[in-house]
Amino acid sequence: HAISAVIVTTTIIALVLAASMYAYQVLEQHRATAEFECAKESILAFNDALENVAWKPQATRSVRFTVEYGELRLIPNANSLEVVANVAGTNYTLYSETASILSYYILDKYITYGSGYESYILGSQNAILIGSAGSYGRAVVKQNSGWVYVTLDYRVRAMLSSIINVTGNNVNYVDFWIIKPWIDASIPYAYIHDFDLKARCLRVRTANPSGVIEVVGDNVDAVFYVKVGTWNPKPPPSISLKPNFPEGDGKTRVVFNVIVAEVQVYV
Repeated sequence: HAISAVIVTTTIIALVLAASMYAYQVLEQHRATAEFECAKESILAFNDALENVAWKPQATRSVRFTVEYGELRLIPNANSLEVVANVAGTNYTLYSETASILSYYILDKYITYGSGYESYILGSQNAILIGSAGSYGRAVVKQNSGWVYVTLDYRVRAMLSSIINVTGNNVNYVDFWIIKPWIDASIPYAYIHDFDLKARCLRVRTANPSGVIEVVGDNVDAVFYVKVGTWNPKPPPSISLKPNFPEGDGKTRVVFNVIVAEVQVYV
């Protein structure tokens, strides 16, 4: 009887331990899943905050993050950022710099969609917006190399802002609006626990304008090639330029302007 009691007791203890470990793993899974969903919402909220301050020098806003199972990484100069306009077969490089990104990472043992998974929760693969509608922000969920991560970067906006008569000729003015996140490369780049992620507009500046580009023709498009990390997918977007009417000298004129908002991202 004593030996039977020991065997039964040992078996019960082993079953309880196994059940406890399983329950703990399930609980951890649920907590990690909840954190991942919360991290996505926090990143979307931070995008709203950053876009709100982007064009207001020295304005600051912050968003609260709680991270235990993953980590938030602030990655300086991670994206190459280039803007090229093509008019009548000639390319004009208007802007070429780098921009920082932020990304939340979590192990795929907690969250898994399958290797190679990619889905946008904000914006799309397109690196350029034509017109005034849509968010600059672009947030994508990806799974790769044992991690699932949500990355936030910023697209370029292009619009035909005005047509102005200059010394008797109609000139198209096309503006490119760029939000450039900036992260100090000298500070730690990974954060966990509770913290406030801040966005502060450092300055709004203009790049050198292209000057007046003059081409022969009354039916001319400006075609845009934009790189935010990778080049914009084909076919490239374009804006139709207005010819020089009513003068009607058979030429089309355009000036490209680039306006850049530099926004510091920090904890």
